Amino acid sequence: MKITRLLLSIGLVISLASCSSSKSASGSNKYHKIAVPAGSSTAVVIPAKKGKMSETELKNWPHADIYTDSVPGMSLKKAYDFLNGKKSTTVILGIADSGIDINHEDLKDQAWANTDEIAGNGKDDDKNGYIDDIHGWNFLGGAKGEPAPAQLEVTRLYKKYKAKYDGKTEDQIAANDKAEYAEYLKIKKDFEKRLDEAKKSYQYYQSIQAMIVEADKAAQKALKKKIYTLDDLQKLPADQQNPILMKILSSGDTIENAISQIQKGIDYYGSQVNVMYNLDVKGRHTNDDPDDINDVPYGNPFVIGSVDDEMHGTHVAGIALATRNNGIGMNGVADNVKLIVARTVPDGDEFDKDVALAIRYLVDNGAKVINMSFGKSYSPHANWVYDAIKYAASKDVLLVHAAGNDSHNVDLDKYNNYPTDAPDKLNEIADNVITIGSCTRHYDENLVSGFSNYGKKNVDIFAPGSEIYSTVPKNKYEFLQGTSMASPEVAGIAVLIRSYYPQLSASQVKHIIMNSGTKVDLDVNLPGGKGKKAPFSTLSVSGRVVNAYNAVKMADEMVNGKK
Repeated sequence: MKITRLLLSIGLVISLASCSSSKSASGSNKYHKIAVPAGSSTAVVIPAKKGKMSETELKNWPHADIYTDSVPGMSLKKAYDFLNGKKSTTVILGIADSGIDINHEDLKDQAWANTDEIAGNGKDDDKNGYIDDIHGWNFLGGAKGEPAPAQLEVTRLYKKYKAKYDGKTEDQIAANDKAEYAEYLKIKKDFEKRLDEAKKSYQYYQSIQAMIVEADKAAQKALKKKIYTLDDLQKLPADQQNPILMKILSSGDTIENAISQIQKGIDYYGSQVNVMYNLDVKGRHTNDDPDDINDVPYGNPFVIGSVDDEMHGTHVAGIALATRNNGIGMNGVADNVKLIVARTVPDGDEFDKDVALAIRYLVDNGAKVINMSFGKSYSPHANWVYDAIKYAASKDVLLVHAAGNDSHNVDLDKYNNYPTDAPDKLNEIADNVITIGSCTRHYDENLVSGFSNYGKKNVDIFAPGSEIYSTVPKNKYEFLQGTSMASPEVAGIAVLIRSYYPQLSASQVKHIIMNSGTKVDLDVNLPGGKGKKAPFSTLSVSGRVVNAYNAVKMADEMVNGKK
């Protein structure tokens, strides 16, 4: 599932309610034997930036420098200053996500093109099994421009087991089915709880919006005008000064925008109720068997998907590689990079089959870094994905994965975020996956994004993921947030390292990023902790926030020696 968070003023909503072809990695590379330095053990101690950021500062905060700007950004300008004059090679970045608007003004120059394929001739010219895959592959299928609604994995599993076990008691279950029956009961409980929560949230947002709309109508009637100010409301008799409207206007917002923002919540939870938790939805367009990894080929080359709907993948792509210094939009992290797309993530949970085949496709077509800003709680065919991860490792490809947005400690057995490189939450099956949590622009107790998953064993490092400005379809730009946004920040840094220091392996790049991050010695609010605090160092393996400058400097020292 796409793991962004709604960029809504939730606090406002609550307060309103209270008012009412890749070559195999070679073991002969002498640089692959160089140990990655441990990195500085000294934590950064600076006062947090005070006061309101300007619009420009807010748009660019992920690239800021913690020392000069007092913001926990990635020191990207310092990284480019350090790299100035050094030689780089083009790196292919694979993004497995929703569709991506590769025609966007800030992305089109980075679109990878398969020169071994002739566009539109209906033939598999390069014999790779994918016909006309000029810019990548759409594993979700569907007609050009068609969205891809889908259930969550818990819904698919519940539907599958419900057909077999619904209405039965344990004494009616055969001995060899008892383990599966127990799993069914667990999934049933989880499904029903989630559906109930989605319905309540859906109704909640609807009721809040209805109250605002009715209050707005009453205010317009009393004031005899459609557009009014806080001063106008305050001139009304006390019994006509609606507290909901007063709250909105006193915050500097407009009534129109508040209604629009709450509509996003209605749409979000409405999609959950009507699609993701709907047992009758049939969203897959590919006519393949998702439970058969050998049922191929399927899909098509339409990697954009629905240009009106593919905000997530387009936003992710911009963070990593939007054209730098072109005077429009925003700057991505990486330069000298090409984007190959695997449309893999529907408006629901991705299928394990699509994920496994997407990883292999991107690897086989030359990606050296793959970003995966998605995740889900259940993975019935996890072994297919594990095999794909190992395949990527054998080809020296780094996979960058978002940690998830459930405010959970994913070290605990009851919380999962697939795909994972540690099936038992302890032992990694390969050393080419780096998992990213999300941080904010606040270098204080609010450093960790309240939605971010965390884990001393299963989240590797944190990166900027709150209030992130990037590309969205049709040459537009918006702020979004989520570990989905933090992951491509790191993927961009990985591309930088692999571009300027191609001698280094995927595993080395992973550990360079982890070991070179900004060391943080702060007690921070624990995501989902309801006021509880924890040392930042306990929330990830590294206890750090990514730092591009430190990363490229460490890479340079490994390749060229310390100066």
